[in-house]
Amino acid sequence: MPRAAEDAVAFAQQHLTRESIIEGVRREERWPVPLVSIREAVMNAVVHADYAPQGAPIRIAVFDDRIEIENPGLLPFGLTIEDIMRGVSRLRSRVIGRVFRELHLIEQWGSGIERMTSACVEAGLAPPRFEEAGMHFRVTIFTAKVKQPHADEVDQRILAIFRDGAPRSTAAVAKKVGLSQRATLTRLKALASRGLLVEIGTGPHDPKRQYVLA
Repeated sequence: MPRAAEDAVAFAQQHLTRESIIEGVRREERWPVPLVSIREAVMNAVVHADYAPQGAPIRIAVFDDRIEIENPGLLPFGLTIEDIMRGVSRLRSRVIGRVFRELHLIEQWGSGIERMTSACVEAGLAPPRFEEAGMHFRVTIFTAKVKQPHADEVDQRILAIFRDGAPRSTAAVAKKVGLSQRATLTRLKALASRGLLVEIGTGPHDPKRQYVLA
């Protein structure tokens, strides 16, 4: 099963057209979407799929404007799209989850959704779309660049925290939005690079670094 997951990621890469970017005298080829987002979506599909129905495979479809990764099975009872966006996770099969964790194919439970979303937003793409379709769960990763940096629901919640003008640390923001400190730091850095927040500190590794609304 782990090998099949890696093969699925390779399949998606083979059907993507890389962009040629010329900077000075050098030519660089870039993927249209962050590969980490595809990998996380595929690994999530394999780990969380419902394997009870026969003849219901995991599906990967590559279109001109998007990539769809779909697995059989809806979200576990009581779990919503909003929950998984906040990092809440519930394994359908603990055995499969443990194997993938021990092989380092997945990291912290519930971190995959945030990781693929952050990667897409930082690349100038719209956030992935997560939905239940029929008896399947589908992730859609868009390949077209958005004209303006997109502030998704999580970014908007983070910005709302700073509306009082007070500076805050990564830990303080993480506690309010319910994300890990690493995921929150990725968000804060992206918002700062887009001019929406300002970093306050003596350097990039300052442990007391804070952020404030620009």
